[in-house]
Amino acid sequence: MAVPGAAPQRRRVVILGSTGSIGVQTLQVIRAHPDRFEVLGLACGSNSQLLFQQIREFRAPLACVRDLDPAAGDWPSGAERLPYPDGLAAMAALAESDIVVVATVGDAGFRPTESALRAGNNVALASKEMLVMGGGLFRKLADVSGAAILPIDSEHSAIWQCLVGEAPESIRRLILTASGGPFRTWAMPDIRTATAEEALEHPNWDMGAKITVDSASLLNKGLEIIEAHWLFQVPYKAISVIVHPESIVHSMVEFKDGSIKAQLGVPDMRLPIQYAIGFPERLAEAHAPFDLRTLSRLNFESPDESRFPLLAAARAAGAAGGTATATLC
Repeated sequence: MAVPGAAPQRRRVVILGSTGSIGVQTLQVIRAHPDRFEVLGLACGSNSQLLFQQIREFRAPLACVRDLDPAAGDWPSGAERLPYPDGLAAMAALAESDIVVVATVGDAGFRPTESALRAGNNVALASKEMLVMGGGLFRKLADVSGAAILPIDSEHSAIWQCLVGEAPESIRRLILTASGGPFRTWAMPDIRTATAEEALEHPNWDMGAKITVDSASLLNKGLEIIEAHWLFQVPYKAISVIVHPESIVHSMVEFKDGSIKAQLGVPDMRLPIQYAIGFPERLAEAHAPFDLRTLSRLNFESPDESRFPLLAAARAAGAAGGTATATLC
């Protein structure tokens, strides 16, 4: 029972994928709010040197690495090294954990996400592949255990914020915004000959390589349609995509009375991260505040699905159901 006037308890966080883009930004949020969070466990694939720095700075008692680099030096004292991959699932299921941040790439987070939800631990999900591959399973596990699946994707965080206090039956449709990526205005022949370096030049967001490339083809937006379906239990026909090059409106919800709610903010992944790990409290921002006066205009346009056919492919996989969506990962 909370005591009036008492300092809030520090939330214990496990971060899977701590050396990647989302993991690093999650630790930036924790660094900015040391009185609100403590790190319980960290895991990564191969960046041993950065992992060791994180373990020492945040005094993580548990850690796990897939490919240990001997050049990184001795394992940090005071931290128990758990075996990979079993250690990921073990950390995710810890009874002491308040929230598990799943920021792994590909299917590495599948078993840990399952373990966390079975144990009743809340999951802050940055790896949309989990719901694309196993949305039905994870939705069922969360419903049974009472655990929450909290989105870190900026678009789904925006929708979540727009839905707080709203009845499910009042929703007409969810509207996911897409920047359009680096190839939004390119001619088709130029897109066919684009280089990996050009695909990695996202106009607005600082993200990992895989999600940036997927954003360039709009496959990422297709995966987000599937993710939204499982997160908010809304049928696919009620999920739309609109291109918004400025990435200021992160997504919207249209209600049956015709009104629309939108969530706006700077394109900074720390915002959805801190909303997820701090919920229901809103923490002070760790960056310059958003100033509406700096906006000259906001643009919206329909996505060109002839230019970006993977958007339709993702919809088709979602409509097919079963394991069809797993083929997209």
